[in-house]
Amino acid sequence: MALIINEDCIACDACVPECPNDAISEGDPIYIIDPNLCTECVGFYDDPQCVAVCPTDAIHPDPAHVESKEQLMAKKIKTHGE
Repeated sequence: MALIINEDCIACDACVPECPNDAISEGDPIYIIDPNLCTECVGFYDDPQCVAVCPTDAIHPDPAHVESKEQLMAKKIKTHGE
């Protein structure tokens, strides 16, 4: 499942450099996560790094983009290789 940033985002930029997929970008007024790039850090880390660093807990699973660990790993491999 891709992640989504909600209205609690304060646009602090803490999450952007933590994303190994470059899936997070500046939106107006809050940051956004590209669900086509987000792998919840599967294949890189045990837990999503953006969630770990967000000071307002504004990042949550996106119910509109449900994916299994296998699907997330396939997306990671397609984007980055093995």
